[in-house]
Amino acid sequence: MPKGNAKSDTKPRGRMTAYAYFVQICREEHKKKHPEENVVFAEFSKKCAERWKTMSDKEKKRFHEMADVDKKRYEAEMKDYTPSENEKGKRGKKRKQMKDPNAPKRPLPAFFIFSNDERSKVKQANPCYTAGDTSKELGRMWSEADPAVKSKYQELADEDKARYDREMIEYKKTGKVSQPEPPVVKTHPVLNEEEEEEEEDDQ
Repeated sequence: MPKGNAKSDTKPRGRMTAYAYFVQICREEHKKKHPEENVVFAEFSKKCAERWKTMSDKEKKRFHEMADVDKKRYEAEMKDYTPSENEKGKRGKKRKQMKDPNAPKRPLPAFFIFSNDERSKVKQANPCYTAGDTSKELGRMWSEADPAVKSKYQELADEDKARYDREMIEYKKTGKVSQPEPPVVKTHPVLNEEEEEEEEDDQ
């Protein structure tokens, strides 16, 4: 007979956010109404995000309650979880979690802001560069940049971090940001992917 407090080596399923529950239920309802339709996830996800933004706190309440229950389930299961040797050695790709479109835009580090300003110049001067080559060149330019230049971008990064902190306080209280402040800098499309990876690591 196994002991009641035996540890499990099966990793618990990751916890779901309120928004993830909302999308899941929307998909289930859509399948019931249109069982033969092939859903294009990117388009469907975009519609869900637009709908979520217009929902009231009362309408979102049940999804937040579902997320709270799942969070408790996850935390309880993690207490009984002991990674096996195989699990410890695995470095598989993390499953990307759905992000709440109401969440504040994450702040950019000084180097990313610098890259926003210089990327187009590097591409124009080196049209044959791949994305990797461009990133390497930007890294070299940043490492050799004058301290005064780095200081300017660090100030912008600090401003963006302060904006993010202010919005996160409201987001944690209400689940949304009533009046998002404009980002200190415009995010470059390439940087969005890197930013998403950072956000996944925080969750």
